[in-house]
Amino acid sequence: MEQSLKSRDQGADRDEAIPEPRERVAADSNLRADRDLALLARTELRSVRLLLEYLKPELGLQDMAVRHTIVVFGSTRLLDPEIARRRLEEAERAAAGDDDGAALLRARRALELSRYYAIGRELGSIVGRCGEGPEDRRLVIMTGGGPGGMEAANRGAHEVDAASVGLNIVLPYEQEPNPYISPGLSFQFRYFGLRKLHFMLRARALVALPGGYGTLDELFETLCLIQTGKRVALPVVLVGEAFWRKVVDFEFLLAEGMIEARDLDLFSFAESAEETWQAIVDWYAVRGRSVFDEDPQDQGSEEV
Repeated sequence: MEQSLKSRDQGADRDEAIPEPRERVAADSNLRADRDLALLARTELRSVRLLLEYLKPELGLQDMAVRHTIVVFGSTRLLDPEIARRRLEEAERAAAGDDDGAALLRARRALELSRYYAIGRELGSIVGRCGEGPEDRRLVIMTGGGPGGMEAANRGAHEVDAASVGLNIVLPYEQEPNPYISPGLSFQFRYFGLRKLHFMLRARALVALPGGYGTLDELFETLCLIQTGKRVALPVVLVGEAFWRKVVDFEFLLAEGMIEARDLDLFSFAESAEETWQAIVDWYAVRGRSVFDEDPQDQGSEEV
């Protein structure tokens, strides 16, 4: 009898040690793998994250029937001319009687550069009107999704009821997608490499407004891909020749033997939205093609 009671007591102890069912279910190990964000964040799962980051925008663009893009880069610091004027007026009032005019000089320069925001905005409208209406997504604007020159191009497309794409990137400081990207066409990236890939996959032209490191990065990445034959050629248009010739001494690179003379033909300059669009149209016309045409399949080069 005593032995029997002892056995029952031990059994009761074991029962008390068994976790409640809800506690077992709450454990991460019980989550389905495709719902376990902690698992997905592990270093060993990087290849899975890369695949997902490729597929989500790709499937989204397919679902929205986006075939080709005009990719527009430019500084996040380019201002809408109206905003630039107001800031200059504020700087002029603040500088009254102040010997330090640095802020005033910056505001004046920002107003001068704001014309490139206007060019980007107009270009977005031109591209937006080039098809057969708002539902025609054979050719749309694609930007990095941020403010400044990128916002301008998305805004121009938005103002003519055309679709446009924004590929934003997670940065140490917060950068929200600009409000002019079309619903369903704003994509967030963790990896620069996958973002660069999507910039090139559907590109029919690259347009570079004045910008800094980010714009230079994307510009030279594209020129290198074309120069090395890693993707089929496309028109590259630099807006603002004076700016670009001061930023990059292309003739010096040629004189030093760092590039070939033919490499100077990989890009052209423009001073307005109309010139930019015409440069793109003419580039294809010279080759007997339209900007809407698919790439030839016999290029003998590896498209990105």
